[in-house]
Amino acid sequence: MKDGISVVINTLNEEKNLPRTLSSIKELASEIIVVDMHSTDNTVAVAKESGARVYTHEPTGYVEPARNFAVSKATGPWILVLDADEEIPDSLAKQLKKLATKPNADFYRLPRKNIIFGQWTRHSRWWPDYQIRFFKKGSVLWSEIIHSVPETHGVGWDLPAQERFAIVHYNYQTISQYLERMNRYSGVQAETKIRDGYKFNWRDLISKPTSEFVSRFLAGEGYKDGVHGLALSLLQAFSELVLYLKVWETEKFKVTTLDVSEVENTLTDAEGELDHWLVAKRMRRPTVFHKLLRRLTR
Repeated sequence: MKDGISVVINTLNEEKNLPRTLSSIKELASEIIVVDMHSTDNTVAVAKESGARVYTHEPTGYVEPARNFAVSKATGPWILVLDADEEIPDSLAKQLKKLATKPNADFYRLPRKNIIFGQWTRHSRWWPDYQIRFFKKGSVLWSEIIHSVPETHGVGWDLPAQERFAIVHYNYQTISQYLERMNRYSGVQAETKIRDGYKFNWRDLISKPTSEFVSRFLAGEGYKDGVHGLALSLLQAFSELVLYLKVWETEKFKVTTLDVSEVENTLTDAEGELDHWLVAKRMRRPTVFHKLLRRLTR
């Protein structure tokens, strides 16, 4: 295929999501490449019925290691990479067709509209959630690090952070789904940290979750997303806690004696970080956290 757009999708048990994704690209794609990681449902049958070329890749636990393999199977000069729980609105499809005909860059970062727990998450650092997904073949290369930014070559360009140019991502639909992915991803992230030389520090059990919550709910204005923003910020903080606990687990739950004054100082630092942002946002003092701090450090 000398012209057109190749759409590349990696799958694992996506028979419920895949039809929506395939329907959204039927007028855009000159070819569809589906690389499946041994699905046990009807994902492969759904893909073949759509006319997609289907390949198989060993399960990796997360998508990055299989991205390059999938992209290598595309024959078009332009490639659009999608997840099976994403879709392309008509307005974005039209824009991508124009860019493929008259490009001003070698790769494009597209905004992504995350639907989490049934609502578009507009804050909490989930928007515009730019993703490098549309590019000339050969200009983008993924590493095998989970949630990593791919390596790029040539000129890049960002589409405006507008809903009409955004990939729609049906992200976490239930709390159970979030927890299942968190358990899987945090294990991979813990292995990466250990490989990079990180050694467990108990202070990170307090500082890392606190910083994550602050960055999501306060700095990232997650409070503007209401209870959705609060719940998601707390879950992200919990994910950080689990990540560092899993590192501790690999050290066979090494016994460490805690000095009360050190714990108090670490909690005070965490409270200070919260206070800083609460004052900046003109919100009230975190009285519940303050009372907890006093009880823990008596």
